[in-house]
Amino acid sequence: MSSRARFTHMQDGTQEDWAVIAADFSAYARQLPGRILAHLKLLDGDFGGFPVDRLTHSLQTATRAWRDGRDEEYVICALLHDIGDTLGSYNHPDIAAAILKPFVSAENLWMVEKHGIFQGYYFFHHLGMDRHLREQFFEHPQYQATIDFCAKYDAAAFDAGYDTLPLSFFEPMLERVFAAPKQSIYKAAMADTPT
Repeated sequence: MSSRARFTHMQDGTQEDWAVIAADFSAYARQLPGRILAHLKLLDGDFGGFPVDRLTHSLQTATRAWRDGRDEEYVICALLHDIGDTLGSYNHPDIAAAILKPFVSAENLWMVEKHGIFQGYYFFHHLGMDRHLREQFFEHPQYQATIDFCAKYDAAAFDAGYDTLPLSFFEPMLERVFAAPKQSIYKAAMADTPT
């Protein structure tokens, strides 16, 4: 049985308590890629009326980005862009962005966070919505990059006949991208934690 902190209120925590918690956190954090993969697999068989299931769509988006020469961070953003569909039916880009935020550049993060609005260009008008909502971001430096992500990879990833790479192909990339956070309030505190 592993050690546990002894406090009942955080204000009473000691350095020893937090050393125990930090050690457990470090081990748990290293398992993050596996938990992300398990959650991604929840999209398997979930069609939601689309021509392909949500996992195939995610894999196909990542495959298209990989084959277009995008770097691993971008490809993993493409893979996870819709991971929030299961828990964030009304805000899935926010869920994906929250998962990716400590590990990716500000540019890729913005693209994932805003892709839902930009993707709406292709269908919002069919639902009585404004397909030009993305124009509110016209002056943003990532405006064109997000249009490109949607046009080349996301909107094009509903082809059941496309030669989509399997999830196993992307697992090593996911491991590398999620190996260590680029930005996190806990980054400095966890740097000296034993692995």
